[in-house]
Amino acid sequence: MKYLIIYEKTETGYSAYAPDLPGCIAAGSSFEETAELMRGALRLHLDAMREDGDAIPAPSTRADYIEAPAA
Repeated sequence: MKYLIIYEKTETGYSAYAPDLPGCIAAGSSFEETAELMRGALRLHLDAMREDGDAIPAPSTRADYIEAPAA
């Protein structure tokens, strides 16, 4: 399964979260560090859900870019 990950620039680097997995988050000083930490967070989050007997939600969040009209 592939989950959408949202990356946001912060004052000190980047943060990331998975909208379909509440509480699955990461933050780092660079995009690359944040992406690597988020991969680990995703694995740990899903492992914890399985251990707790929680249902793993199917990915359902979608993203798109919309072109802004020229001024």
